[in-house]
Amino acid sequence: MNQNQRQDQAFQGRTSCNRIEISIIVPVYNNPQDLEDCLSALLNTSGPDSELIVVDDGSTDNTASVGERMGVKLLRLAENSGVAAARNYGASQARGEILFFVDADVVVARGTVERIVKVMQENQNLAAVFGSYDAQPRARGLVSQYRNLLHHFVHQNGNPEASTFWAGCGAIRRSVFQKIGGFDAKRFRHPSIEDIELGYRLRQSGYRILLDKSLQGTHLKRWTLWSMIRTDIQCRAIPWARLMLETDRTPNDLNIKTAQRVSGMLVMLSCLFFALGALKLEALGLAGLAMLGVVILNRELYGFFLRRRGLWFAGACIPLHFCYFLYSTFSYLFVWISFRLKAIVSQASSPKKGLGV
Repeated sequence: MNQNQRQDQAFQGRTSCNRIEISIIVPVYNNPQDLEDCLSALLNTSGPDSELIVVDDGSTDNTASVGERMGVKLLRLAENSGVAAARNYGASQARGEILFFVDADVVVARGTVERIVKVMQENQNLAAVFGSYDAQPRARGLVSQYRNLLHHFVHQNGNPEASTFWAGCGAIRRSVFQKIGGFDAKRFRHPSIEDIELGYRLRQSGYRILLDKSLQGTHLKRWTLWSMIRTDIQCRAIPWARLMLETDRTPNDLNIKTAQRVSGMLVMLSCLFFALGALKLEALGLAGLAMLGVVILNRELYGFFLRRRGLWFAGACIPLHFCYFLYSTFSYLFVWISFRLKAIVSQASSPKKGLGV
């Protein structure tokens, strides 16, 4: 009997019992290599009261064959519908009382599933729990290391009583998931902030969400400078700004802590002062002070980079982080101006009350 057959038999034995405590749902699209690593880790950490579901979101390569070969429950969407729709479909077919969502490019640590079940059982008033990437991203290169370590640091320093949700490694009670309507697949046809938006709805409905910093997984994704900027602007900054303005909620947590918002404004001011420096040299001093303020506000993050990867890496990450603040703040201002203009136009076009015809 080969290794794959043994894995198949082991998994079938684990899912043969009647009661399923937790359903692990992995959405995937055209990513067979990462999926195999993801499933191997999940098979090693799941127990007899769990089921593992892969939702193939209309892949055009051999991704589905990985799930078939590894003996997991494989669901297929006829066409690429987006990660929100894939997660919703997996949840609709799940039998567990807890839905544990894991991205296909995440390798969870041993004991993760057991930890989630324990946390949910010990905290009956808890609706959802999520973790973070660990500090050992697999992809090499400055941008990939910076991006993944930034995520780790932000989540590890977030408020345990979370204001939102993350579905890269996050679980929610099935009853709650069904009650709030799952992920908004109509609004989010592509990977975006569908999990953040779900977290907003959870909190608005009075549910409690926990950020458990012991829940960690290794991220396998390789980032380039362009893919990072494009994703941050199109898939995160702009839709998140819209969500905050629509709900009138800007939690002082994670990426939008007060210090982060102030840093964004300081970076914009530094750019403005540098431009004015061509006309008046004194403006260059103000630009330097603004940049110094950003460094002071983010000194713990830069110290973390220094301890993890050394002086060269930390020094190279600072301009990347300044760039992140710049385009994120510009994105928010763009959305804010758009909202204000729409409000003005709507008010101007509405019929005046009290006027006769």
